[in-house]
Amino acid sequence: MTDTQEIVVPGSAPPVTAGNWENIKEALRGAHHDYTDGPIGRAIFLLAVPMVLETVLESVFAVVDVFFVSRLGADAVATVGLTESMMVLIYTLAMGLGIGATATVARRIGEKDPEGASHAAAQAVLLALLISLVLGATGIFAAPALLRGMGASPGVLANVNFTRIMLGGNAVVLMLFLVNAIFRGAGDAVIAMRVLWLANAINIFLGPMLIFGVGPFPRLGVVGAAVATNIGRGTGAVYALSRLVRPGARVQVRRHHFRLDPALMWQMVRLSGSGTFQILVGSASWVALVRVISTFGSTALAGYTICMRVLVFALLPSWGLSNAAATMVGQGLGARKPERAERAVWIAGKYNLWFLGGVGVIFVALAGPIVSIFSSDPAVAPIAVTGLRIVALGFPFYAYGMVLTSAFNGAGDTWTPTWINLLVFWLWEIPLAYLLAVTFHGGPRGVFISIMLAYSTLAIVSAWLFRKGRWKTRTV
Repeated sequence: MTDTQEIVVPGSAPPVTAGNWENIKEALRGAHHDYTDGPIGRAIFLLAVPMVLETVLESVFAVVDVFFVSRLGADAVATVGLTESMMVLIYTLAMGLGIGATATVARRIGEKDPEGASHAAAQAVLLALLISLVLGATGIFAAPALLRGMGASPGVLANVNFTRIMLGGNAVVLMLFLVNAIFRGAGDAVIAMRVLWLANAINIFLGPMLIFGVGPFPRLGVVGAAVATNIGRGTGAVYALSRLVRPGARVQVRRHHFRLDPALMWQMVRLSGSGTFQILVGSASWVALVRVISTFGSTALAGYTICMRVLVFALLPSWGLSNAAATMVGQGLGARKPERAERAVWIAGKYNLWFLGGVGVIFVALAGPIVSIFSSDPAVAPIAVTGLRIVALGFPFYAYGMVLTSAFNGAGDTWTPTWINLLVFWLWEIPLAYLLAVTFHGGPRGVFISIMLAYSTLAIVSAWLFRKGRWKTRTV
């Protein structure tokens, strides 16, 4: 049986067999495996199952959160949308740090150097703590000015405390993303899954309690959503850090690992810095798109926010497969097996295609009923439905684009996807969005079309550069 035939993943056509159920149970047990040897398909499966499940509850939270907030009106949804567009920059930094941590830890594990992996993990944690202190203080004081700069209406500005809490609590985001990236790089994906399940389970429970004041909880409105999110993520971050120092982990951080190592920290800064810039280029483009959408009012922004949250529900599980590919690439290169690393990427891309292709068909066919769960506003719902259908048309391309981008990063080649992002998003997507939406009076539909075309372009360019193979020669 070949690597591409031996397993079944969600979204594929073949039936689930008893053997596959055994693989699922093994993947969820969290036992240590050597992912640099053995069948590639099985290795991807063992990594991807907990990584996909890790993001499932994150997807559920994304839509549940906006479901409850939407009951407060368009201004509340618009507040969440504008704040999330700013939080994207925090997520960008967290993911950038995570890219550096995953690539370094995976390479050390592939080289059979767990001590080096633990030392790198500790330095990354120290770096994230320093950055979060600066960002938190800045966000609390600058929140009103940031909202005004994003074109917020008076109704949105009245909810400024939501923005203050979200920006001020950025440390929990950085820790959650970073420590989970360390676990993924080491192949301990089950721990990362448990961390996010804990964080989001608390989010989902506390959200409606604090928004509407259920039982003994105070009624905080949209601010309650921010409080619930930070409590949930904070709890998850504490649990993640506790697992990082617990004996028996593949990456076990001890006190001596926290001694400042300027050389290693600078290496992490350079790797994470280029990774952060890469994601910043893509994430900042979302801020620009929100700015274009906001010119059409809170109704358009609310429709856009609902559409994006539903899309996140579909795309986040696909990041599980993408993260599995990054781990396989990093550990494969560390073990001096570049051909194995390359084959793993194409297999993971095919699995992602099966999954996202099926989800795309569902979104195109059932966009109306799906959006009606979140809003029945006759002005908001049609915008969300249109966006969902247009963006979903590009899902087959996104499937490979996501995996290929993660593969470059897993190899430590963070500059290639950075240049791709600059080309695709800033020289193509944003100008196109403005032309279609404003110049040619296409409104929000023009923005959605630009998103679909940009991400499809990214997949094509990434595949072409990946085949050239320069990523195989990167050192970390």
